[in-house]
Formats: sequence, C-alpha cells, structure tokens
Amino acid sequence: MDWGTELWDQYDIIEKHTQSGLELVEKYVKFVKERTEIEQNYAKQLRNLSKKYNLKRSSKDEPECRLSSYQSFLEILNEMNDYAGQRELIAENMMMNICIDLTKYLQELKQERKTYLMEAKKAQQSLESTYKQLDGSKKRFEREWREAERAAQYAEKTDQDINATKADVEKAKQQAHLRAHVAEECKNDYAAQLQKYNKEQSQFYFNDMPLIFNNLQDLDERRVRKMAQGYILFSDTEKHVMPIIGKCLEGITKAGTNINEKNDSMVVIEQNKSGFERPGDVEFEDYSQGINRASSDSSLGTPKGPLDLLGKNKSKNFWLFSKRSKRITPERIMPTVTEDFSHLPPEQRRKRLQQKLEEICKELQKEVDQSEALGKMKDVYEKNPQMGDPASLASQISQTSQNIERLRGELNKYETWVAEAGGRGETLRYKPHTFNNNGAHDLQSPDGAQSDESTPDPSQAIYAEFDDDFEDDELTAAIGNCTAMYNFPGASEGTISMSEGEVLAVVEEDKGDGWTRVRRNNGDEGYIPTSYVTLSLSK
Repeated sequence: MDWGTELWDQYDIIEKHTQSGLELVEKYVKFVKERTEIEQNYAKQLRNLSKKYNLKRSSKDEPECRLSSYQSFLEILNEMNDYAGQRELIAENMMMNICIDLTKYLQELKQERKTYLMEAKKAQQSLESTYKQLDGSKKRFEREWREAERAAQYAEKTDQDINATKADVEKAKQQAHLRAHVAEECKNDYAAQLQKYNKEQSQFYFNDMPLIFNNLQDLDERRVRKMAQGYILFSDTEKHVMPIIGKCLEGITKAGTNINEKNDSMVVIEQNKSGFERPGDVEFEDYSQGINRASSDSSLGTPKGPLDLLGKNKSKNFWLFSKRSKRITPERIMPTVTEDFSHLPPEQRRKRLQQKLEEICKELQKEVDQSEALGKMKDVYEKNPQMGDPASLASQISQTSQNIERLRGELNKYETWVAEAGGRGETLRYKPHTFNNNGAHDLQSPDGAQSDESTPDPSQAIYAEFDDDFEDDELTAAIGNCTAMYNFPGASEGTISMSEGEVLAVVEEDKGDGWTRVRRNNGDEGYIPTSYVTLSLSK
C-alpha cells in the first residue's frame, strides 16, 4: 500500500504528517543534546571531586601516603577520574553520532520535502491554468452559440416580412451564416480544451501526484528508519563504554581488597620507631641518709634513659602522653630541622641519612656520566673540527667538574653521619672519572683522592675505560643492529670505523651523549655517532 493510491486526495494530511515527522527529529536531537550536557556536567563534577580529595604534590611525601588504605583511596580517586572520562566519551559520541549526524540528515530531508511540495504545487497550478482555459472556451462557445441562434431567428423573421427588401433578407441570412460559423469554431475550440484538460487532469491524479506522494512516503520512511538508528545509538553509545566502566568499578573493588591492615601497622612502626630504650626504674633517693641526687644518678649502671637522650629536664618524669600547652608556639609544633637530621629519633635519622646518601650517589653518577659524554664529544670535535668547536664545551665541562667535587664532598659528609648513626654506609657504585676545566680526564678513587697515574693524552684517558671493558668483559649480547648511512673514519681512540651501507651489531644504546656502541662480526667493538646510522633494536 502506498500513499499515491490510498491517499490521493489527502494532500493536506500528508503535508502535515511529514512536517510533524521532521519536528520529531528536531525534538529528539534537542533531547540528546541536553543529555550530553548532563553527562558533561556529571563528568566535570566527578573530576572536580577527584581533584578536591586527591593529595597535592607537596603532600605525597607524607608518611601516611605509604599506608595501603591511603594508596587505595588514591586508586579510587584515579578510577573515578577515569570513570568521568568515560562519561565524557559518552557525551562526545552522542553529540557526534546522533546530534550532528541527525541534524545534517534533517536538513537534507527538509530540502527534499520542499522540492516535492514545490513540484506538487507546480502541477496543481498547471492544472488550474488549463481549467481556466477550458472555462473560457466554454463560455465563449456559449456566447457565440446564442448569438448565432439570434442571428438565425432574425434572418427567418426578415425573410417572412413582406416589407423587407431582398437586400435586407440577403444581409440577414449572411449574418446568420457568419454567426453560425463562429459558433462552430468556438464549439471545436471548447472540445479541444476539454480534451486537453481531461488529459492533464488524468495525468495529475494518476501519475504526477501519486509519484510525489510516494516520494514523500519514501522520505518519511527513511526518516523513521534514521530515527530508529538514533534510538539504538542512544543505548549502544553507553553500552560501548560499559566494559571500561566495569573495569573502573573493578579497580575500585580491587583497591578495597588490596588494603592490608597488618602491613599498615608495620609501616607505622617503621616510620615512627624512635630507637630509644625504655626508661629504667627510678631509684629510691634516701634523703634521710644524706644521699644526694648526684650520687643517685651516678650510681645508675644502666643507660640513663630517654630523659637524657631527649635532652629533657632530669627533674621531670618521661610521659608517653605529653600535656598540651594552651599556647602553641611554632617551636612546640615543629622542631628545628638540621642538615644531619639530628632532630629525629635515632632510627628515623638513620633511615633519612641512608635515603639522602642514595640520592647524592645517583646525582653524582649522573654528573659523572655527563662528564664522560662531554669528554668524548670534545675529543671527537678535536679530531673532526667540522663536527663542532671543542672550546664551546669548556664551560659545560667546568661546571660538571665543580658539581662532581661538590657532590663528593656531600657524599663524604653524609657517609660520616651514617656511620655515626649506626648505618651500614653502603652507597650506590659510580664511575670515578671526572674532567678538569681544561677537558683533561682525571682518575680518582671513590673517596675523591687523585690517582698517581697520569694520562698524557686526553683522548687516551677518555676511552681507557671503554678499552678495558672490551678486553676484560665477555662479549655483550647484541640488542639490535644498525646500518651506516655515511662513512666514519673512527680515528679517535675508542671509536670504530665504518663504511656506508655496512651493517653492525648494536651492543649498547645511545645514553644521550650522541654515541652508540657497536660490534663487527670479527669481534671488533667501538663507538660510532648515532646520527650516522639507522637503528633497528630488538624489542
């Protein structure tokens, strides 16, 4: 069943129905758009909530942050932030796949509907114009036929009049004949116009309008199908992110199950254990025998307890629960922080010193590596002036050397404090090579003392360490290969020559100094400029 057959006379109804359908699309688009605004506001509120309760960077080093309950809470906040991201994704996909798509489709439907209605209006106007022509020819035929009848009656009357002359009779007959001829022509024209109108009317009602109505029906059905897809997308958009939302919720559940109350208790102990011994028994001071406090104190064979260690007044008792003063001063809130952490209890001081010592060692190793890289770069510049000016590195080499000397001084200082605090004094190992202000390479022992050995040639010292590694160590497993893009002479000590197109095995990646360590098939190893090759590392 189609509209062109069943609704051939319901033009107004079809026009109203199709307009109502388009208005429904607009209403749905507006509905989805408001839904996306709700999702975006919801996601924004969730993000603000997570940000509000998340720890600031300055608070991440607080002791409580090591507790599993705190870490789980942070995980929950992160999961909520991810959850908010999925709500934003829902809003974005709904806006793109439903609102924007339907709005564009709606404009196309409106234009198509407008075209069909204009075609219908044009066909209607054409039929009305033909009908007006038919009506005009019909009235003209009616008028001329009456005139012909009157002319015939007048000619007959004149012919019977005995007083009329023969000329009058002849004239009346000619006039009647002329009128009859004109009336006959009008009759023929009317018949032709009637035939034309009937043909156009049949074309209008059986071809033109049914085709237009069927096109409008197809348009409306396509609109309905598109609406159905939009309804389904409204659900599928959220279903698509449900697995990820489920993982966020699983992450929150996992955060709860990861809490370990026993471990939290151990962390509290580790962070707050002072290392003090419990106070000994207070001895009886017999004033009746003249025993003074000094002799009583000096007679203690055991350690004098936390009163002496804490520097408290000996006349006062040691209380676990200190009484709060009504007036709180900054000195009572926080003790003065010292560089050697002597303001902390023994156990906490030892841990902080060990931590500081490790930080200094890492920073020192970083400076030593940078110094070695600068030395190699300077040597290459000296051998190959076209690659750079060696003098441009003097300031960096000097600054690096000063940093190394400063860090070694701090290292010795903290090692002494760690030994005093009862620590093991173990530190991270680092390469004891530095460069002086002139770019020369100095060999020093870990304690900062200079070795008796001297290196007359800076380039020899720069790569002495690498040559020793190549000779003493076993062959390092290759981590990939590289292909030379240019020729490299390898004239400097520690480098290796290569030809354009040669394939070498990579045994050590570029550490940021611009050099890569490679090996030939015959076992020769050395450094090459990283920019001279294309790398292909194994994953």
